[in-house]
Amino acid sequence: MHETDEEIADLQRLLDASIGRASNHLTGIVNDDQRLNARQLVTELTGMKVLVLATVTARGEPRTSCVDGHFLRGRWLFGTSPTAVKAKHMLARPAVSATHVDGERVGVFTHGQAHVVSEGPEFEAHNAYFTEYYGSDPQTWEGPGVVYATIEPTWMVAYAAEAASFPAA
Repeated sequence: MHETDEEIADLQRLLDASIGRASNHLTGIVNDDQRLNARQLVTELTGMKVLVLATVTARGEPRTSCVDGHFLRGRWLFGTSPTAVKAKHMLARPAVSATHVDGERVGVFTHGQAHVVSEGPEFEAHNAYFTEYYGSDPQTWEGPGVVYATIEPTWMVAYAAEAASFPAA
């Protein structure tokens, strides 16, 4: 868990506001007993989680791909090749959606804006995190290096089939 108490409070406000704007259909599925709170969510999302990332083409068509998602400071963080189509989409049209699902046990659904960095202090901090996590510098991996992206969430819902059984760190 990498979040401060303030970041957890901000995340809880986002979760509450998001479910407050949800349709009756969604709240019928993700009811009070099946929502994770912010502390449960950051505990559940420790480490790498596979994300299905949705970007948008110039013609407005959705495209999905998978990335290694890391939930840090209340935001999804991931890396990709600067030559990847998803990187080009995010730079041109930063609206994205991301989903992490672990079977029917848990689902986290996020909409927001991607922020892509390829240099500077934020880039260096992300690179240091990934170097420590993976045990080698991603900039030395085969290919043209890595750019990093965070998702600034505007909407997020976290579902768990048995939310009461999830620990609250």
